[in-house]
Amino acid sequence: MRILVINGPNLNMVGIREKSIYGENTYEDLCRMINEKAAQLGLEIEIYQSNHEGGIVDKIQSAYTDFDGIIINAGAYTHTSIAILDALKAVSKPAVEVHISDITKREEFRKLSYVGMYAEKTIMGKGFAGYTEALEYFAEKKLNR
Repeated sequence: MRILVINGPNLNMVGIREKSIYGENTYEDLCRMINEKAAQLGLEIEIYQSNHEGGIVDKIQSAYTDFDGIIINAGAYTHTSIAILDALKAVSKPAVEVHISDITKREEFRKLSYVGMYAEKTIMGKGFAGYTEALEYFAEKKLNR
């Protein structure tokens, strides 16, 4: 099973930005953890990060032929991007939305998730462990095929 992991704007800055929200671990730490967990679960993954909405849309579109599922933390685009929602709907791949923080306990504008309107599961507020939970979700789907 091939899984595309997409991280949106400013996620490359975890460990640097707002440590009280996102923690001290770096983006490199996150990628290492995702790769290790995917290997343990027998999942093939690709991790992609972009600060640009169009790049994220293009990458989602590539999932149409190249991936079986998507794990996405669209960052701030979660709350603003109908284009990302439309791309997810267009490729019709199972998607899990992940957020390091609990967006329902933050600013009012963060409570709306366009990505969540498509995702079959949302995991939030579990830090980096949310990504491993999403990988486990796909591994379970693989077993139940």
